[in-house]
Amino acid sequence: MEREELATQAYQRAFELDAKYGCCPQCVLTAVKETLGGVSDETIKASHGLSGGGSLMGGGTCGALTGGLVALGTRKGRDADKLHKGRGMANFQAGRELVERFHQEFGGTSCEHLQQQFSGRTWDFWKPEEYKGFSDARGDQCARATGLVTRWVVEML
Repeated sequence: MEREELATQAYQRAFELDAKYGCCPQCVLTAVKETLGGVSDETIKASHGLSGGGSLMGGGTCGALTGGLVALGTRKGRDADKLHKGRGMANFQAGRELVERFHQEFGGTSCEHLQQQFSGRTWDFWKPEEYKGFSDARGDQCARATGLVTRWVVEML
Protein backbone atom coordinates (compact mmCIF):
# COMPACT_ATOMS: atom_id res chain seq x y z
CA MET A 1 0.00 0.00 0.00
CA GLU A 2 1.29 3.49 -0.81
CA ARG A 3 2.14 5.98 1.90
CA GLU A 4 -0.85 8.22 1.08
CA GLU A 5 -3.25 5.28 1.26
CA LEU A 6 -1.76 4.22 4.60
CA ALA A 7 -2.02 7.79 5.89
CA THR A 8 -5.68 8.00 4.85
CA GLN A 9 -6.42 4.62 6.43
CA ALA A 10 -4.71 5.71 9.65
CA TYR A 11 -6.62 9.03 9.67
CA GLN A 12 -9.95 7.23 9.28
CA ARG A 13 -9.17 4.69 11.99
CA ALA A 14 -7.99 7.32 14.49
CA PHE A 15 -11.01 9.51 13.74
CA GLU A 16 -13.35 6.55 14.24
CA LEU A 17 -11.71 5.49 17.51
CA ASP A 18 -11.73 9.02 18.95
CA ALA A 19 -15.33 9.69 17.95
CA LYS A 20 -16.44 6.42 19.54
CA TYR A 21 -14.18 6.05 22.59
CA GLY A 22 -12.20 9.25 23.19
CA CYS A 23 -8.73 9.36 24.76
CA CYS A 24 -6.95 10.88 21.79
CA PRO A 25 -3.39 9.70 22.51
CA GLN A 26 -4.54 6.09 22.69
CA CYS A 27 -6.48 6.54 19.44
CA VAL A 28 -3.42 7.92 17.63
CA LEU A 29 -1.20 5.12 18.89
CA THR A 30 -3.75 2.37 18.17
CA ALA A 31 -4.23 3.60 14.60
CA VAL A 32 -0.46 3.79 14.07
CA LYS A 33 -0.09 0.28 15.49
CA GLU A 34 -2.80 -1.08 13.21
CA THR A 35 -1.42 0.73 10.16
CA LEU A 36 2.36 0.46 10.53
CA GLY A 37 3.01 -1.66 13.61
CA GLY A 38 5.80 -0.91 16.04
CA VAL A 39 3.61 0.39 18.89
CA SER A 40 3.17 -1.94 21.84
CA ASP A 41 0.01 -2.42 23.87
CA GLU A 42 2.00 -1.22 26.90
CA THR A 43 2.77 2.04 25.13
CA ILE A 44 -0.90 2.53 24.29
CA LYS A 45 -1.82 1.82 27.91
CA ALA A 46 0.86 4.18 29.24
CA SER A 47 -0.46 7.02 27.06
CA HIS A 48 -3.87 7.00 28.75
CA GLY A 49 -2.95 9.68 31.28
CA LEU A 50 -1.88 12.08 28.52
CA SER A 51 -5.48 12.67 27.46
CA GLY A 52 -7.17 16.02 27.97
CA GLY A 53 -3.94 17.98 28.27
CA GLY A 54 -2.61 15.59 30.92
CA SER A 55 -4.95 13.70 33.25
CA LEU A 56 -7.94 15.69 31.93
CA MET A 57 -6.50 18.93 33.37
CA GLY A 58 -6.57 20.85 30.07
CA GLY A 59 -3.48 23.00 30.54
CA GLY A 60 -0.97 20.69 28.93
CA THR A 61 -0.34 19.66 25.37
CA CYS A 62 -3.23 18.23 23.34
CA GLY A 63 -3.36 14.48 23.87
CA ALA A 64 -3.50 13.78 20.14
CA LEU A 65 -0.24 15.66 19.69
CA THR A 66 1.41 13.88 22.62
CA GLY A 67 0.24 10.56 21.20
CA GLY A 68 1.84 11.53 17.90
CA LEU A 69 5.10 12.43 19.63
CA VAL A 70 5.08 9.07 21.42
CA ALA A 71 4.40 7.29 18.12
CA LEU A 72 7.36 9.02 16.51
CA GLY A 73 9.48 8.08 19.51
CA THR A 74 8.69 4.39 19.06
CA ARG A 75 10.69 4.52 15.82
CA LYS A 76 13.05 7.44 16.22
CA GLY A 77 13.50 7.77 19.99
CA ARG A 78 16.61 7.03 22.01
CA ASP A 79 16.83 3.48 23.32
CA ALA A 80 16.88 3.01 27.10
CA ASP A 81 20.28 1.33 26.95
CA LYS A 82 21.74 4.27 25.01
CA LEU A 83 20.97 7.18 27.35
CA HIS A 84 24.69 7.88 27.52
CA LYS A 85 25.04 8.09 23.72
CA GLY A 86 23.73 11.61 23.10
CA ARG A 87 20.43 13.40 22.89
CA GLY A 88 18.84 11.58 19.93
CA MET A 89 18.33 14.61 17.75
CA ALA A 90 16.57 12.77 14.91
CA ASN A 91 13.58 12.17 17.17
CA PHE A 92 13.57 15.78 18.34
CA GLN A 93 13.67 16.97 14.72
CA ALA A 94 10.72 14.76 13.76
CA GLY A 95 8.83 15.89 16.87
CA ARG A 96 9.53 19.52 16.10
CA GLU A 97 8.14 19.07 12.60
CA LEU A 98 4.97 17.51 14.03
CA VAL A 99 4.53 20.24 16.66
CA GLU A 100 5.06 22.99 14.09
CA ARG A 101 2.55 21.43 11.72
CA PHE A 102 0.01 21.07 14.53
CA HIS A 103 0.54 24.67 15.61
CA GLN A 104 0.14 25.88 12.05
CA GLU A 105 -3.14 23.95 11.68
CA PHE A 106 -4.67 24.82 15.05
CA GLY A 107 -2.89 27.99 16.19
CA GLY A 108 -1.68 26.44 19.46
CA THR A 109 -0.85 23.13 21.07
CA SER A 110 -2.59 23.01 24.45
CA CYS A 111 -5.81 21.17 25.11
CA GLU A 112 -7.29 24.40 26.49
CA HIS A 113 -6.39 26.23 23.26
CA LEU A 114 -8.21 23.62 21.23
CA GLN A 115 -11.19 23.65 23.62
CA GLN A 116 -11.44 27.41 23.11
CA GLN A 117 -11.06 27.11 19.37
CA PHE A 118 -13.55 24.24 19.04
CA SER A 119 -16.22 25.51 21.42
CA GLY A 120 -15.56 29.12 22.34
CA ARG A 121 -14.54 28.39 25.94
CA THR A 122 -12.58 26.03 28.18
CA TRP A 123 -14.11 23.24 30.24
CA ASP A 124 -13.42 21.37 33.48
CA PHE A 125 -13.27 17.74 32.38
CA TRP A 126 -13.46 16.60 35.99
CA LYS A 127 -17.09 17.76 36.18
CA PRO A 128 -19.31 15.31 34.27
CA GLU A 129 -21.67 18.03 33.07
CA GLU A 130 -18.72 20.08 31.75
CA TYR A 131 -17.20 17.07 30.00
CA LYS A 132 -20.54 16.36 28.33
CA GLY A 133 -20.93 20.04 27.44
CA PHE A 134 -17.58 20.05 25.68
CA SER A 135 -18.33 16.76 23.98
CA ASP A 136 -21.56 18.22 22.60
CA ALA A 137 -20.02 21.60 21.67
CA ARG A 138 -16.93 20.28 19.87
CA GLY A 139 -18.72 17.96 17.50
CA ASP A 140 -16.14 15.87 15.67
CA GLN A 141 -13.34 18.43 15.87
CA CYS A 142 -11.22 16.48 18.38
CA ALA A 143 -11.62 13.35 16.26
CA ARG A 144 -10.46 15.39 13.26
CA ALA A 145 -7.38 16.62 15.18
CA THR A 146 -6.64 13.06 16.26
CA GLY A 147 -6.97 11.86 12.67
CA LEU A 148 -4.75 14.62 11.31
CA VAL A 149 -1.96 13.92 13.81
CA THR A 150 -2.15 10.23 12.95
CA ARG A 151 -2.03 10.98 9.21
CA TRP A 152 1.02 13.19 9.66
CA VAL A 153 2.83 10.63 11.80
CA VAL A 154 2.22 7.86 9.28
CA GLU A 155 3.47 10.14 6.50
CA MET A 156 6.60 10.92 8.54
CA LEU A 157 7.33 7.29 9.39
